[in-house]
Amino acid sequence: MPIDSYRYLDFASRQIIKAWVEREARGHRAIPWTPMARPLAQATVALVSTAGVARLDDAPFDEEGERRNPWWGDPTFRLIPQQTTEREVGLHHLHIDRRFGATDLDVVLPMRRLRELAGEGVVGRAADTHYSLMGYQLRPEVLERETAPAIAREMRARGVDAAALVPA
Repeated sequence: MPIDSYRYLDFASRQIIKAWVEREARGHRAIPWTPMARPLAQATVALVSTAGVARLDDAPFDEEGERRNPWWGDPTFRLIPQQTTEREVGLHHLHIDRRFGATDLDVVLPMRRLRELAGEGVVGRAADTHYSLMGYQLRPEVLERETAPAIAREMRARGVDAAALVPA
């Protein structure tokens, strides 16, 4: 079933966003690069999912705020412990088909696959904690200024060497 990522937008906003996405796709910006401090096979790796994964014992992402204002997305993030399973989470994202991640959390936060890679020696080890946020941020200023630096501080404090982005 296809997902209509623009379903909560009025006609004018839908056209503006589609044009903006096309323009961004054409304008390649330089990606900042930081070389790894140690080989991947010795690194602690964390995952960052944009699927809006939140543990049931944590606050859900604010979907109602996004429904009221489709230009806004909840810029907060959630910590997801390594051993978390599908039964312990909810997915809070209006722009993805949540059924897949609800059935198999590895679709949106592949913690079991990361543990397999650690077991095979591809990565040093899976981090004890992973991170999730709500993708589809049309106004990413808060995400860039506050959320991403806060996630980076958390990772640094927890000894994470590398992060893999898992886009939803």
